[in-house]
Amino acid sequence: KFGIKMMFEDICKSIRRDVAKMMHKSYSSHIGGCYSVTEILVTLYFEILNIDPKNPRKDDRDILLLSKAHSSPTLYAILSKKGFFPKENLDTYYQDGGKLPGHLDKEAAPGIEFSFGSLGHGLSVGAGMALANKRMNNPGRVFVILGDGECNEGSVWEAAMFAPHHNLSNLTAVIDYNKIQSFGATNEVINQEPIFDKWKSFGWKVLEIDGHDHDALFDAFNSPHENLPKMIIAHTVKGKGVSFMENSLDWHYKSPNDEQLELALKELGE
Repeated sequence: KFGIKMMFEDICKSIRRDVAKMMHKSYSSHIGGCYSVTEILVTLYFEILNIDPKNPRKDDRDILLLSKAHSSPTLYAILSKKGFFPKENLDTYYQDGGKLPGHLDKEAAPGIEFSFGSLGHGLSVGAGMALANKRMNNPGRVFVILGDGECNEGSVWEAAMFAPHHNLSNLTAVIDYNKIQSFGATNEVINQEPIFDKWKSFGWKVLEIDGHDHDALFDAFNSPHENLPKMIIAHTVKGKGVSFMENSLDWHYKSPNDEQLELALKELGE
């Protein structure tokens, strides 16, 4: 178990290094949210999802929808590490003529299941996919990653009603609850608490965990659905892994300059 944890931490550091370099080269935003979701996505792609880089469209695959698509660099870095496309493609992120756009485009690279940009769509799309799989007796599961600020969108709560009504036990959603959105603290913009009780009252199985804890994530993803859709409220830290970025609103929009990149990479073990 210790060896698995060390490997997990090494992968997460590697992904964060790749993201820092992508953000620095492209002068792009959202590194804080990329870092808060890293452990969630690494756990899914390296231990949970039934996927095959050699056959990314296989009918019975699990589907991951990154509804908070401004964290696309983390997903790109993981997909390249899993062999969906060459790592050199990361150098073209958010560049004119590049292969990887700032928000997700399902035509840009294998492993991207749906095009996302404007927030609030992912859970509805995921619920529709889960319902289709259920009706076709397809064993593929659907996982949706939401931002906490994204839960201000009304479309999220329409899907929240829809999924339990149809007993979508093949649907798992995760809220990356880093508590900071574009204009301030999430619950100062619109208070979502008690968020656990709200999702539970809609008919979901709800779990609340540390979103950077490997064991907690692994157990939450593997816990039985009990014939209900599952919501995992993952408490995370914006900018996790780099001390001067953690819990800072600045890093919702800033990209690291040369000196900051060097400092970040040093903290991340390079």
